[in-house]
Amino acid sequence: MGDLPQMTALTLAAPTSRFSVLTIADRHAGAPVWSDRLGWPLHGDNHVALDARDASRRNVWASRIDDAVLHADRAVLMVAEGVGCAAAAWWARLSPRHYADRVAGALLFDPVAPTGETGALFASPGVVLPFPSMVVTARNRVAAPGDMQDLIDGWGSRLMIADRHRAPGAWQAAQRLLSRMTAAVVARDIDRGMALRGE
Repeated sequence: MGDLPQMTALTLAAPTSRFSVLTIADRHAGAPVWSDRLGWPLHGDNHVALDARDASRRNVWASRIDDAVLHADRAVLMVAEGVGCAAAAWWARLSPRHYADRVAGALLFDPVAPTGETGALFASPGVVLPFPSMVVTARNRVAAPGDMQDLIDGWGSRLMIADRHRAPGAWQAAQRLLSRMTAAVVARDIDRGMALRGE
């Protein structure tokens, strides 16, 4: 896989709030990964707990995501963990474009590929996500083979290695990380367009 990028500094000089942070975590899990590993707050500006044991609960959860995205006063930064990452991807792939267009990007912590009934609940078309996304995980989780690379490739995500680094209250750091990611995507698209035109 080659050298993996290491997350080092997760601080901002100025406390800007360009995005409305929407967090997604399993209702039945403990502290979310971003809080336990990085010291970020438990919840963002909005938090939608995932409780999707059947299609009915999944649909209620999706409607809450719709509501949070549509009523956000800024572009939305999604932050999800575990199966919540697959749930967020399912929502993004199947939602009308005017919903997904309000999402600036997603940070997806320690994603797992859902299996069994949960996998069936979040089955979605195999297309990249309609916004930039970054999979954030610990080095020991990518050292072993598994489904994570398939998820990263399928979502069109970038990979960021983030071992323990305490940065309390660092939603600004999450926003900076997304800003760097989206800037890189824009720069890549410009370079690609210029190459196609022979410039």
